[in-house]
Amino acid sequence: MSGVPIYPTRGRGGGWRLIGGARTDLTGLTQGEVTSLLIGLTQSGAATPERIAAMRKLVRAMPEPFRAGAQRVAAATVRDAPWGATEDDSPAPAVAVLQRAIAESHRVQLEYRGSRGVTAAELVPLMVGSRGAKWYLIAAPVSEGSDVADEGRIRTYRVDRIGELRVLAVNGIAPAGLDLTRVWAEMVERVEGFRGAARAVVRVEPWAVRALCDRFGAQAQPLDDPPDVGGRVRVEVRAHRVDALAEQLAGWTSAAEVEGPGEVRAALRELGERIAASYRDDAVESPGRD
Repeated sequence: MSGVPIYPTRGRGGGWRLIGGARTDLTGLTQGEVTSLLIGLTQSGAATPERIAAMRKLVRAMPEPFRAGAQRVAAATVRDAPWGATEDDSPAPAVAVLQRAIAESHRVQLEYRGSRGVTAAELVPLMVGSRGAKWYLIAAPVSEGSDVADEGRIRTYRVDRIGELRVLAVNGIAPAGLDLTRVWAEMVERVEGFRGAARAVVRVEPWAVRALCDRFGAQAQPLDDPPDVGGRVRVEVRAHRVDALAEQLAGWTSAAEVEGPGEVRAALRELGERIAASYRDDAVESPGRD
């Protein structure tokens, strides 16, 4: 059926053999099926030791023509620790499209809704990764006159802001020696810097420390100071703006008190006054009054 003649051998260890040292893939999987299987493994939750081992075994068991694309997908997909709480970590359909483009070393054409409006771009997808529920694409346009991504123009894109997405039938290759682990770490550090521009120190009740730190994720760090006389623990929390930090802390007023800076305390006070004004109704009397 495959076009390779076979012949029988007798005796112990005998059986059917392929002529001329030919080999075949006994799994029966096509290249597209192999890629789909690996994409599913890379998208299904955190990188547990069992999942990592399964991916490595799958890649090693693949026929040679399939292996290079599978290795690219495995190396270029990251499931990272969350930024704050998450409710839904199921990836957008665009993630699988981008992973297929990486496997095939093809460029993509996309529309992106950024801070400057909707723009179109032709890019080489280098890697995709998640931080909590958010998926990110790291990509770059090709260097002029080549199929290789321009390392100096690598940029991060949020997948949920990608509109129309199309895989192009033209090559798009990562630069030789590109350290994807380093690229991802630099992206995380940069975004953490944006997210943590506003900071505050809060005194947190002992029972609420873990819950608050889980809620803020990487943007919360218990300080080394000993607890105060009431057992409260000092924790530094961060957000991208003072007003955003105040809004996040507003729900913790029964368990955490902002020590400083004054601008965060002022933002919380103003927020409380706006809430009180919104719900004040002097014409409505309390139940039980004559």
